[in-house]
Amino acid sequence: MMLAQRPEDVPSVFAERFNGGDAESVAEVYEGGGVFVPEPGSPLTGERAHEANARFMGLGEPIDVRPRHVYVAGDIALLIVDWVIGGDGRPVHVEGTATDVARRGRDGRWRYVIDNPFGTAGFRGDGGR
Repeated sequence: MMLAQRPEDVPSVFAERFNGGDAESVAEVYEGGGVFVPEPGSPLTGERAHEANARFMGLGEPIDVRPRHVYVAGDIALLIVDWVIGGDGRPVHVEGTATDVARRGRDGRWRYVIDNPFGTAGFRGDGGR
């Protein structure tokens, strides 16, 4: 899947790549220097961010994303996105509401600048128990 042409499509591009299991293609959804916050208060960049995303992928369950709000100001967008990994009787169930920032690049494609999956409500779920 190509990178998003509209800010509201960034979460679905991320999910398709996440569910495809290719960590390198997931990393392409982020700007260079982009921030991933795998747990509240722990922002990561670069290789550490990509490794943290790979750990989520390593749960072995698909992610489902549902953008709730998208607010755009020029080339910057704030995305509020509900998401679930696993669930529905699966052994893993992790969910949250992300507060994300995306930016349109020179190529016209939108990428995450900040991906904060537990951005609005903190951690929810059983963590795979």
